[in-house]
Amino acid sequence: MRCSMYLPKGSDTLDAVVKSVVFTGAIVSHPSLLFASGMTQTENKVVLVTGAGKRLGREIALACARTGWRVAVHYRSSEEDATETIALCADFMPASGLKHLKFQADLSDEQATRGLASEVVAQMGRLDAVVNSAALFEHDAPETFSYAAMQKHLASNTGAAIVLAQALHAHVKTLERAGVVINLLDQKLWNQNPDFLSYTLSKAALEAANTMLAIGLAPELRVVGIAPGLTLTSHLLADDKFQALHKLSPLGRSSTPEDVCAAVVFALSNSSITGTTLLVDGGQHLMKFERDFSLM
Repeated sequence: MRCSMYLPKGSDTLDAVVKSVVFTGAIVSHPSLLFASGMTQTENKVVLVTGAGKRLGREIALACARTGWRVAVHYRSSEEDATETIALCADFMPASGLKHLKFQADLSDEQATRGLASEVVAQMGRLDAVVNSAALFEHDAPETFSYAAMQKHLASNTGAAIVLAQALHAHVKTLERAGVVINLLDQKLWNQNPDFLSYTLSKAALEAANTMLAIGLAPELRVVGIAPGLTLTSHLLADDKFQALHKLSPLGRSSTPEDVCAAVVFALSNSSITGTTLLVDGGQHLMKFERDFSLM
């Protein structure tokens, strides 16, 4: 495991620091307004965001930093991207000596995953929340399913999230504090098709684990699922195809990174939510799709 430190930039006064957060569609631009918008004070608290080197994980890390969290940026192999993420996060932190750090771990390895939580606590002094954003997404189907594919997805997408919840619970319970785990799921669970079978099974298992963890690790830990729709394009989709598919929902639009980040910030801050999943998809889960978006 490797750990690197990045010292945040900032001015000498808190008022000079931009503390913007997307909250129910509005922008909160001053620290004093965080309370008026229903947000809780998060300065000094640490959130571990897995897969935060790029794409949606990076956006979530930035949203957390904007609202005052110290961010532990996890990556598996994209170290350069992770370095850029912590540099971007640091722009939203006051010059008070607080730090963002990056941590490398292969989440398919149980020992490395357990070591990740321990290393965050050792280097950052505490851990208050985990956002499980990293995910393995490899195609298989009923005709090509194998034990190996299922086990690989279950280890990375389900087992790692449970192990990190377990570690966070042990940490906050010892210190008599509260913690929260946010698990990124997928609207596919409510709108199933046979594509990406092992991936879908791993996310279905994680959704079930949300309920069990919320019961078993209470009252110290809250566990919340967030299920986006089609949010970002990939190498599997041309841009024009992505734009067309993104409109396939009752609201005429699926989720954006800003939508998902707003839901994460809300779930992190609302101390009464646990054991449930927020579907952030423009209603795509209400429609039937015969194939995965990437194959349509």
